[in-house]
Amino acid sequence: MSAGRDIDALIEMLAKLPGLGPRSARRAVLQLVRKRELLLMPLADLMHEVAVNVRECTRCGNISEGPVCPICLDQKRANGELCVVEDVADLWAMERSGNFKGRYHVLGGTLSALDAVGPEELRIPDLVQRVEDEGVTEVILALNATIDGQTTAHYIADQLEGTVRLTSLAQGVPIGGELDYLDDGTITAALRARKEL
Repeated sequence: MSAGRDIDALIEMLAKLPGLGPRSARRAVLQLVRKRELLLMPLADLMHEVAVNVRECTRCGNISEGPVCPICLDQKRANGELCVVEDVADLWAMERSGNFKGRYHVLGGTLSALDAVGPEELRIPDLVQRVEDEGVTEVILALNATIDGQTTAHYIADQLEGTVRLTSLAQGVPIGGELDYLDDGTITAALRARKEL
């Protein structure tokens, strides 16, 4: 059943968002329309503001309201540590933990021969330049434990070999994880990264 061209178009657009299918998008649109003054109008205004004002940070690739994001501008974070992540969502996840106090570099994806994504399509040349220009002492590779993520990590390690300390996040059993529910790769990584008690 169609509610009109504009409503159908809005449902179709929302359904393209991650985590929303057509049914979830329809429910969201119904809620927005029912609460026009409380939700729809403020959301429309905020989306316009974001569309006009938010851009990619010229240094790290985070999103920001200015040309350089607050993390890159924070002088307390200029401690020589640079955490390399695949995308902005990964940067936000690291920030939520509250444990990393350095700066970031967002690659914009991973190397993928199947998808024709090479180093020039990512921000790898920018990373190499940042290491030279910013006095970086350690590069932490916080890439996903996928084949493409590991391929990207090895490529970056080759590019930066001998210029900076390279580390990666530990991999293995998550806190609260039960061995019975883990895949073989996770168990293997956990065994290799074991430490003395």
